[in-house]
Amino acid sequence: MGCRQRGDRSRLLRVVADRSGGPSVLLPDPGARLPGRGAWVHLALACLDLAERRRAFPRALRLPGPLDAGAVREHLQQRGGSPAPEHH
Repeated sequence: MGCRQRGDRSRLLRVVADRSGGPSVLLPDPGARLPGRGAWVHLALACLDLAERRRAFPRALRLPGPLDAGAVREHLQQRGGSPAPEHH
């Protein structure tokens, strides 16, 4: 979503919105099993940053923004936050 590049599913993270506790919060869904509409982002902090700047998550998930991506950012940081994928 952030860099708008396609990638293998193994190199992407599914993200879903949790709207149960007030403001919508983005949750990482590495197993791609959580219910609801999902959006996919590369396993790179740079791609998450781009998606947030472009306000891509509210559009992709069809929700009013802004959405808190703190849990997704923490998940990516724990995984090492790889650099952005190369653009061809």
